[in-house]
Amino acid sequence: MRAMVMDSIRGPLSVRDVPDPVAPDDGVVVSVRATGLCRSDWHAWAGHDDILLPHTPGHEFSGVVAAVGPAVRRWRVGDRVTTPFVVGCGSCEWCLRGDAQVCARQQQPGFAYAGSFAELVVVPAADTNLVGIPDTVSFDAAAALGCRFATSYRALTARARLRADEWITVVGAGGVGLSAVMIAHALGARVIAVDRSAEALRLAATLGAEHTVTADGRDIAAHVHELTGGGSHVAVDAVGSEQTASDAILSLRRRGRHVQIGLLPSASGRTAAPLARVIAWELDLLGSHGMAAVDYPGMLALIAEGRLRPHELVRRVVGLEEAARLLPVMETAGTAGMTMIDPRRP
Repeated sequence: MRAMVMDSIRGPLSVRDVPDPVAPDDGVVVSVRATGLCRSDWHAWAGHDDILLPHTPGHEFSGVVAAVGPAVRRWRVGDRVTTPFVVGCGSCEWCLRGDAQVCARQQQPGFAYAGSFAELVVVPAADTNLVGIPDTVSFDAAAALGCRFATSYRALTARARLRADEWITVVGAGGVGLSAVMIAHALGARVIAVDRSAEALRLAATLGAEHTVTADGRDIAAHVHELTGGGSHVAVDAVGSEQTASDAILSLRRRGRHVQIGLLPSASGRTAAPLARVIAWELDLLGSHGMAAVDYPGMLALIAEGRLRPHELVRRVVGLEEAARLLPVMETAGTAGMTMIDPRRP
C-alpha cells in the first residue's frame, strides 16, 4: 500500500510503498477513505511524542472495513466505519465502564503504531472501538469526528456541561476551536472566538460566534470580561500553550469552568497556569481527552438532525503527496478549517 512515512524527527516526509497491515485477532483493517491533517500530527512530527521511526502519522479517519480478525463479532467487510483517536484495550475497568478515552493500555494510531496517512490502517479491539457511519454522513465528515469534533463535543457536553445562554470563550479557531464554536452555538450558548487569523475568525462568525477577538497582543481576558459583563461561564483552550491556557482561564467569571483540549508540550512536562485566580475564584480546571465510541450515538443523532454540520469545517481535500508537504508547515502556514486527505488521490 501507499503510505506517508516519517524517517526522522522534523525531517522531510515521503510517500512510498510499505507492506499491507494484517488484522489482529480482535481487530480489523480499514481501507481509508478520508483522514484529517491535524495539529496533533504536527506534534508527532516535531518530536513532542515518543514514536518509533520509521513511522506513518494520522489518527482521525473513516473508511470501509477491508479485513476482519477471527475474534471480531460486530463488524463485517464492507461496513462504513470510523473510530476515536484513543483506541482502548477493550477489557480494562475503564473500557468496560465506557471510558475508553482514559484506558491505561490505550493505543493511538499515528502515535503508538502506524497511522491513517496510508491506504490501510489497523483498528485493534474493534468491537470496543469502531463506530458505524450512517449512509447520510460522508466519509469526510466522519473523519472529522475522530479527534477534533468529537473531542470538542465531549469537552462541552460531558466535561464543561455547557448550558444554553451561558457565555463560552474559545481560544483558538483551528479545527478543534471551530468545532467547539459550532457545537456551543448548537447548544444555545453565546460564543466568543479568539484567534490570530482574520480568516479563521470570519469562519468562526459564520459558525455561530457572537463576538470574535483578534489575538494581537491585547489583554484577551479583560476584553472578554467587558463583552460578557464579568467573564465567561466556560472557557476552552483549543491551541495548547502557556499563553492561550492563561488567556482562557483568566477570561472566566467567578466559579467558571475551564476545559483544556490543546496539548501543552514542555521540556519539564509542566505548564505554568494562573492558579491564584483558580483558588480565589473557585474555578474548575477540566481536561478532555477525546471521546469513547459508546458516546458517539448522541453526537451522530445531532448530525443526522442537521444541528451539527462537521462537513462545513472541511475546507479542502488533498492527496498524500501534498499532505506530506503541508504537515511540516502546519504551525506557521495553517489554513482556516480542516484539511482532509484522500489516500487514493494521486
